[in-house]
Amino acid sequence: MRTFWGIGSFVLIGLVTAIGIGFFSRFSNAPSAYDDEQIGLGRQTVIKFSYVVAENTPKGLAAQEFARLVEEKTNDGVKVELFPNASLYNETNEVEALQRGRVQMIAPSFSNISEVVPEWMVMDLPFAFQNEEAVLESFQSNIGDILLRKLEPEGMIGLGFWGNGFQQMTSNRGLLVHPEDFRDLRFRILPSKVKQAQFNQLQAATISIPFNQVYRSMETGKVDSGENTISNLYSKKLYQVQKYLTLSNHAYLGYGVLMNKSFWEKLPQSQRKAIAEAMQGTTAWANRNAVATNRKQWDELKKKGQMDIHALSLEERSEWQQALEPVYQEVESYIGKELMEAVYELRSRFSDQPPPTLD
Repeated sequence: MRTFWGIGSFVLIGLVTAIGIGFFSRFSNAPSAYDDEQIGLGRQTVIKFSYVVAENTPKGLAAQEFARLVEEKTNDGVKVELFPNASLYNETNEVEALQRGRVQMIAPSFSNISEVVPEWMVMDLPFAFQNEEAVLESFQSNIGDILLRKLEPEGMIGLGFWGNGFQQMTSNRGLLVHPEDFRDLRFRILPSKVKQAQFNQLQAATISIPFNQVYRSMETGKVDSGENTISNLYSKKLYQVQKYLTLSNHAYLGYGVLMNKSFWEKLPQSQRKAIAEAMQGTTAWANRNAVATNRKQWDELKKKGQMDIHALSLEERSEWQQALEPVYQEVESYIGKELMEAVYELRSRFSDQPPPTLD
């Protein structure tokens, strides 16, 4: 009998203890443990956002603003982890990393996206955009809509377009003023059939090199020349390894902000809505900031006085444009008639407006 009551007492004490522990843990202020790498299993969703440029570039600053807005709009339910300067993946492997789900977000250049979705090379066409207003209209028009739709069959969702700015030409072999000045130069380019065709038309040689290797390639003489925005020239200190700068504004450098499609579709609807709202706000801010950043860093670059600078006149700009017009016919089969016609129409409507300026 005593044994029966002893066993019963032991079981009763155990039950009371278990209930007490459960009750306390429910109402305790102590934080509960969670795995923030999981969606739906923990209290926080983590988005790994990889990109190849520095934190103080237009893309780097936009990524920081996006991370802030996402965490604000989700009450820290979604955390965006930033990996700048190609610390995770570079231009040669970031798209594949996204498609395989190794990261959840990237923001590659239009050129790099065109390696997977050829229609995106439409954004690389020389002199396609007369000024910043034309660029923004392309993002918001049927050109942008078509490009975003083309991503989904490749396992990617397009969240937006971020601008960096118009590209300029640099060289160590002299100022580039006329098309014949390009002959036999070795240019670093992004991997794009449009870029290849552009420099072939100018009788220059090309080498595709990831952005984080550009400084070294110019320093060692592997390439003579390149094209980039003022903000990238400044942030990567390319002015230390390139002597001559031509303000050409011949093409636009921008980025598609992409997310892994499978990851996106597994997110709760509330999180998708918040991320989309954060992207909309960031994109408006980013495209304004890109203009401001390029102008500010242009002033800083001039103060350094380390480059010989030439700004194309309207006559010289027209000379370049005529020389590069055959590129349009050469790449039309990759881009498609619908997008090419949209670009021709956009060029026509903005043709009487002034070209971009940094001052």
